[in-house]
Amino acid sequence: MLERRYNPITGEWVMISSSRQKRPNLPKDSCPICPGILELPEEYDLVSFENRFPALRKNAPEVENDNDVLIRERSQGICEVVVYTKNHNSELSQMSIKQIEKLINMWSDRTKELSSYDFIKYIFIFENKGKEVGATLPHPHGQLYAFPFLPPRIKLKMESLEKWYTEKNTCAICDIIKEENKKNKRIICETENMIALVPFYARYPYEVHIYPKRHVESIYELSNKEKKEFAYVLKIVTNKYNGLFNMPFPYMMMFFQKPFNIDKSTHFFHFHVEFISPMRGPNLIKWIASVESGTWAFINPIEPEQAAKQLREVEVDI
Repeated sequence: MLERRYNPITGEWVMISSSRQKRPNLPKDSCPICPGILELPEEYDLVSFENRFPALRKNAPEVENDNDVLIRERSQGICEVVVYTKNHNSELSQMSIKQIEKLINMWSDRTKELSSYDFIKYIFIFENKGKEVGATLPHPHGQLYAFPFLPPRIKLKMESLEKWYTEKNTCAICDIIKEENKKNKRIICETENMIALVPFYARYPYEVHIYPKRHVESIYELSNKEKKEFAYVLKIVTNKYNGLFNMPFPYMMMFFQKPFNIDKSTHFFHFHVEFISPMRGPNLIKWIASVESGTWAFINPIEPEQAAKQLREVEVDI
């Protein structure tokens, strides 16, 4: 079964995809995204392809509704896997800055191409690293979901950023960057054009955000220089994570950019990246339980300033 179901209590669309039960889960004998496996070439540098176990599909089957309460829709969209490198025993922190730049260009190219489909409203780039956050393959890779609707958190970001812009005639993220530079308490890495910090309002103990200092709405608007610095900052952040507790650090990396093909301006949206992790200490997990799952009201057990200090003091060799 592949369809979307509407929750009238919250206004959410839930994706039903029974094929995902069959996806590989940490296979021991062979890796399905190594060179020469499945339809992948014997040699590749980096590659993207449509997910074999998608939550959304370009040619999703039609569905019918027999009442106006239990509402369903086609799960039309696109889910892709993005393989970062042919090297199975690698990760973002170990890749060269040049390779990460190529990856950023691939993310940009895929965003441009997929946004050309008029049924696509939002393109979400992400990586789940580590079994602690549900990664089912250790080979370095991420995913890309091209949604036919705006997911709830994207709607909330849009509403909040637009409200800020309407009231102050400035971008909220641009204002945050200026204020964080004044305080200089939560910055962990900075270049001429990019900044990485633990946000003042961090929900997770070691949450890190990356912002381009120039106001851009999507990843493909970054200049070549900004992409190079973005690659450098991604490598710094992921290395600091690994050095924090001297362990492979699990994380979720999420890219937020403007929606596409909607009937309103998006000029107030500022492209950014969020890293979150379940780790709150060596071998300690922060579980997201009833309060946070049920209400979206988060409780952070570590002061963001302390987390930033810990990450800032991790020495990395790039």
